[in-house]
Amino acid sequence: MSAPAATLRSEWAKLTTVRSTGWTLFAAFAVTVAFGTLVSALSNSDYDKLSEQEKLSFDAAGTSFTGGLLGQLAMIAFGVMVIGSEYSTGSIRSSLAAVPRRGVFYLGKVTVATGAALAVSLATTFVTFFAGQAALGSHSTTLGADNVLRATFGAALYMTLMAVFSMGVATMLRSSIVSMGVLMPFFFLVTQILASVPGAKKVVRYLPDQAGAAMVRVVPKEDLPYGAGGGLLIMLAWVAAALLGGYLVLRNRDA
Repeated sequence: MSAPAATLRSEWAKLTTVRSTGWTLFAAFAVTVAFGTLVSALSNSDYDKLSEQEKLSFDAAGTSFTGGLLGQLAMIAFGVMVIGSEYSTGSIRSSLAAVPRRGVFYLGKVTVATGAALAVSLATTFVTFFAGQAALGSHSTTLGADNVLRATFGAALYMTLMAVFSMGVATMLRSSIVSMGVLMPFFFLVTQILASVPGAKKVVRYLPDQAGAAMVRVVPKEDLPYGAGGGLLIMLAWVAAALLGGYLVLRNRDA
């Protein structure tokens, strides 16, 4: 068996035998579906209170994906734990002893974890969509409507890419605790606060979570200089930078 294939099998075995990663993926699914459905139900009950302009710009699909705000935090935790557990347990030494080619090791770990994250994200977004539309009642939309299917896949890609981005950051920081301490407050609080500051808006709109938000919208924001495609490109650039940084640290520093 070739080294890359053996590495993939080894990383799959690690991923499926560690309970924390499985529970984190389940949390991403459960939280996203539950919160998205709740917001959809509340939006349905308050729909008549909206102004005519708000009704015209109402994004039924985007409303059901609101749960992604919390689901992304679980995906961040998943990405961090996939890498951070190697350092916290000290198993990174035995892993690199078994796979001396660090690029092969890194690629194998990221590939397996990305596949798992993508599978869960796809299931999450489609379940969230149908649950949210059921809660919206007469104000719902369908997958066949303009840009709705694209937004659904965009939501799945966004959740997946946040997990991959977190893997790169965790590899650079080499600690689950430090990585969580940086990423969780940043995406849950800091970017939300900065987005409301007039002087910071032009910079914040190019951060990963803001670019990801554009990927899940059917109705684009008027004050955003890019759409879903632009958001995906920005997100990919952040992920590539994080993965490259992680690889450079892994290659140049002792375990």
